[in-house]
Formats: sequence, structure tokens, C-alpha cells
Amino acid sequence: MRKGAVMLQYESELEISRILVEWYETYKRELPWRETRDPYIIWISEIILQQTRVVQGLEYFLRFTERFPDVASLAVAEEDEVLKYWQGLGYYSRARNLHAAAKSIMERFNGVFPENYKEVLSLKGIGEYTAAAIVSFAWNQPCPVVDGNVYRVLSRLFAVDTPIDTTKGKKQFAELAGMILDPKNAGTHNQAIMELGALQCVPQNPDCGVCPLKDKCVAFASGNVQAYPVKQNKTKTRDRYFHYLYIIYKEQTWMNRRTGKDIWTGLYEFPLIETDHAMDFSGLCETQAFRNLLGDAGKLSITQGLSNVKHTLSHQILYASFYQIEIEQVPESLGNYLSLPCRDIEKYAVPRLIHIYLEKLNGNL
Repeated sequence: MRKGAVMLQYESELEISRILVEWYETYKRELPWRETRDPYIIWISEIILQQTRVVQGLEYFLRFTERFPDVASLAVAEEDEVLKYWQGLGYYSRARNLHAAAKSIMERFNGVFPENYKEVLSLKGIGEYTAAAIVSFAWNQPCPVVDGNVYRVLSRLFAVDTPIDTTKGKKQFAELAGMILDPKNAGTHNQAIMELGALQCVPQNPDCGVCPLKDKCVAFASGNVQAYPVKQNKTKTRDRYFHYLYIIYKEQTWMNRRTGKDIWTGLYEFPLIETDHAMDFSGLCETQAFRNLLGDAGKLSITQGLSNVKHTLSHQILYASFYQIEIEQVPESLGNYLSLPCRDIEKYAVPRLIHIYLEKLNGNL
């Protein structure tokens, strides 16, 4: 390709960036993490927004950064407190990784957030997208971001039918994102293309007639915007059936801290019986697990709070039932659990599913 043709192509690619930035300056949402170049604040916002809508995440962001305003305050905190401030957001590994990464920054970088892309990428819980977002937003480094919104914009803009969930697709979209990036205005460009995907180039029924890129969009020109992006595989899920027992004896109750590699590691929950299929309370009472737990508890007074609540996780669908059970005497089996006053439950970090039950129990739902 001749030099003149190369320059024309480059100018065309920069034109896309110019259009995006111009649109962004007019239509962007005013959000607190966009008003700073502090990499710590940007990092917290990006982790919160990974699996959370902006409207929901904003409240958590403000509360979290008020309690942990910098790397040092997060690093010295107890994990239980960090998880408590994260409660309700779900995907709690994000909070544990934040905590671990903050400690790492204190130890490896003397408490100063690293500026180098590879060093940022080395921190626990930070992938290529998050690292690129941090260094471009904080220091305007020319690192293109590729998240779900960007996949959607690019796949439609260039009518790319390579599946986004393949190695080939990820490489191709990273190259496209880099191709249209204006290196002199990387941070704003990255914000702009993500915002376009969030507000304009939405998954279902986008209003393409008012899109600033409609004249350059191949999918729009061919009338098949909804065909993009293409995915190769659907996530396989499995069903699980949880039965939670809120056991009460003279204003005391019992909880357990989850360990191991299953969901919700480090969070607290009521005694749990998991079955391999849906089951009502009469069926639950016949299980060996129930007999082992409450067989020696004397007379039981049962109140069912919630039944068969569906709770969707990334690879699992939980169906949960909650039973409030007042017991006549404390069986030895409860010695394996943490005993606490019922009024202190709110002090412990619990999964969103249990939080919903407690809100309903307290009349807040």
C-alpha cells in the first residue's frame, strides 16, 4: 500500500475516534470515577462495574471508597469487613482479589499504584481489559479496552462474524480496537466507545437512526445489526437446591462461614442442607442431613419465609428455600456452627440471596 493510501486509512480510523469522542462529550453520564485520574479510584470502579449495572454500582462505589479511600486503608482492613462492604454486589471473589491486590501494592510497590501496564496486569483479579482501562484513564496510555460493550460496537461497525468467545475472535477484536484508537486521546476514546455500547449500541433493538457511527457501520448498512456480536458457545449451567435453616433458641442463632472453592467463599450463611432435586419441607425432614442436624432439638416450631427462590449465578442456578425454626433445646450438632445473637446477624457478610431473605424478614421487601 502506498504512503498516501496508508495516510488516508489512518485518517479514516482517527475519524471514527473523533466522532466517538464528540458524541461522548455531549451524551456521557456524569459519574464520580470519571472526575479523577486517581488509579485506585478508577480501579475500584472498574471492578465494581464488571458484573454490576452503573445505577446499582454507584451507591456501592461511594460507600466502599468512603470507607477505603486509598490502597493503604484497603490493605490493612480485615477481609470480613471488606466482604461486608461488598455485600449485595455478588461475585465476592472480586472483593477478595481487591483486598489481596491492595496488600500486594503495599508490599511490591511501596504503596504506590503501578503505572506500567504489565505491572498492573500482574495484580490479582486484574485482566487485560481492566489493566488497559486503568492505565488509559489515569495516564492516557494508548492501550485499547475491549469489554462486552466494545465487542458489540466493533462487531457491528465492521460486521465481524468471528465469535467473540474464541481465541481468534479475541485477538481480532483487540486488533480492531487498537486500530481505531487515537493514541493522543486514548483515555477519552476508551470511555467513549464503552459509553456508546452502554447507551446507544445496546444489545436489543438499538436506535441506529441516531447513532453517530451509522454512516460507517457495515451491519447497519446491511440491515442485520441484531446478528452481531456472534458467540460460539452458550454457558452451561447446573441447577442446585438449597434449604436454609434459620434456627432460633432464646434469641440465639447459628451461622457458618463458607470455605473451600465453592461459591461465596468467606461469606456467612445459615445452616444449609443441599439436595439434588426440589423438595418441600416434609421431604426435607426425612433426609438424613436434617435428622443429623435437628434430630435432638426437641419440638420444632416452623415458619417458612421464602420458597423455591430462583437465584442465577454465572454457571449455576440456585433454587433456595428458607425456614425459620424455633427449637426446644440446642442439639450437639450446632456446636459445629458459630453461635450469635439474632440481632448481630447484620454484622456478618452474607450472600445476596440471604440478604434478600433478611430484608423480607425485616419488612424491607
